[in-house]
Amino acid sequence: MGTSIGRFFMGFIMFVGGLYLMLNAIRVNINSMFHGHSLFNVGGFGVTSGSIMILFMLGVGMLFFNAKNPLAWIVTVGSLTGLIFGVIANTRFSLQEMSALDLIVISILLCGGLGLLLSSMVKRNA
Repeated sequence: MGTSIGRFFMGFIMFVGGLYLMLNAIRVNINSMFHGHSLFNVGGFGVTSGSIMILFMLGVGMLFFNAKNPLAWIVTVGSLTGLIFGVIANTRFSLQEMSALDLIVISILLCGGLGLLLSSMVKRNA
């Protein structure tokens, strides 16, 4: 029983350490979608985030005027979905430059820690 608890904590510490190092190495870049770049094209016309924002404001205004209007809900939810889609589509993830040793250490901490953590949770008949 004591070894199982030890394996759990050792795996947990390794996994959290590896996860921290991995997340610390990830860089997030968001392309500026608010500078006239079109999110997608509809009928040959580029739809920008500004035009979607105008629709969102129109939908919110319609909701405050009459919350039972189904068109107001469609415009608001549709434009909010378009804004969220635009942010996700323009987000880029990349790993910072690191040596092979750094990557190997992070991989061992992540995978080895997860293996120890999961193996400590399995009941063994021995």
